[in-house]
Amino acid sequence: MKYTTRQQALLLLSDGTIFYGKSIGLSGVAFGEVCFNTGMTGYQEIFTDPSYFGQLMVATNAHIGNYGVNDKEIESDSIKISGLICKNFSFNYSRPDAEESLENYFKKQNLICLSDVDTRALVGYIRDNGAMNAVICTDGTPIEELKTTLAQVPDMKGLELASKVSTKTPYFFGDENATYKVSALDLGIKTNILRNLAKRDCYIKVFPYDASYEDLASFNPDGYFLSNGPGDPDPLESAISVAKQIIENDKPLFGICLGHQVIALANGISTYKMFNGHRGINHPVTNLITGKGEITSQNHGFAVNREELENHAELEITHLHLNDGTVAGMRMKNKNCFSVQYHPEASPGPHDSSYLFDDFINNIKNSKN
Repeated sequence: MKYTTRQQALLLLSDGTIFYGKSIGLSGVAFGEVCFNTGMTGYQEIFTDPSYFGQLMVATNAHIGNYGVNDKEIESDSIKISGLICKNFSFNYSRPDAEESLENYFKKQNLICLSDVDTRALVGYIRDNGAMNAVICTDGTPIEELKTTLAQVPDMKGLELASKVSTKTPYFFGDENATYKVSALDLGIKTNILRNLAKRDCYIKVFPYDASYEDLASFNPDGYFLSNGPGDPDPLESAISVAKQIIENDKPLFGICLGHQVIALANGISTYKMFNGHRGINHPVTNLITGKGEITSQNHGFAVNREELENHAELEITHLHLNDGTVAGMRMKNKNCFSVQYHPEASPGPHDSSYLFDDFINNIKNSKN
């Protein structure tokens, strides 16, 4: 693909709706499920979050790129979104500690970007009509040809994507002399999750998405962690089996986002694809245990069935999303296991929920006594 700038370009939705804009970067096409993030900051963390793999990101903030990029603000080793749609793309940046422009960052990682789009109208359309597949085209490919190819792109429901972003081989994170050892199943883990565990005196061994319980247990960990990640949780049979075995052995277990959904499935609770997911850094959640509210960072297109969870004898809801009443957290009554649908590590986002990492460490301490 050739690198070009400011060429006429478009976004084609699977229902035939077209939004026009201009190319920033590569000349070509990019397919994925179109979604939007309402965060005002943190675009680099969002673009490198493995949970966004396979998605075309609409940025609702009017300006993208205005503070450049910095290698300290990445959540994985590369950009994970399939493409970006924005209103105003800033070629210049003003932050003193930025290392380069977002334009150069996209150019090096071959990301297709569409700017000058009426993102307000686009987000309103997605909210009314639901998440759907789409294609960004910046190379003049005929509309009918795009429609034919787009019709062959698989829906996110039923799509297993953890294998696309998980580590291929185990690796370690943190101080090997730390007090606690944690085995983490990488379904698309964010680096800031590992940072949060490490600064709480944990030494983490990160395993591939399809690692067995025996693999994770071979590290002789004090606790287990199931990470966030992209795609539908239902096809993750190996991860669900691992969760079942951890729970059966009553080992301390903490799950975030996709890991939360895997724990639900391990307990026979179904998940479903949302009409529109939750993606942003200002989502209100209520903690049913403490009665306190939290402003949270969220990024998910699937959720746990609330009715089934309420009727489950061994599970209870701990957190609810205040906008739509969906399940935001749960715990097992008789096992050392809890999980949340949102991102307590934030990055980007508020730190209201960072106490959940402390809860995990306390569970580990109590299990060792």
